[in-house]
Amino acid sequence: MLGWAITFLVVAVIAALLGFGGIAGTSAGIAQILFVVFLILFVVAMVARAVRGRPPV
Repeated sequence: MLGWAITFLVVAVIAALLGFGGIAGTSAGIAQILFVVFLILFVVAMVARAVRGRPPV
């Protein structure tokens, strides 16, 4: 998931440099959404691991 977010961020930066504002904005929005989803899933996984009794990594 984090890999996809980084990929869309790179696409957004390249599109912005080339002057494609619409594509850059859309790619940046997708990257932000994917990054937030990644963070939420990461926190849920850490909480689930802690609840099971294993220490966080």
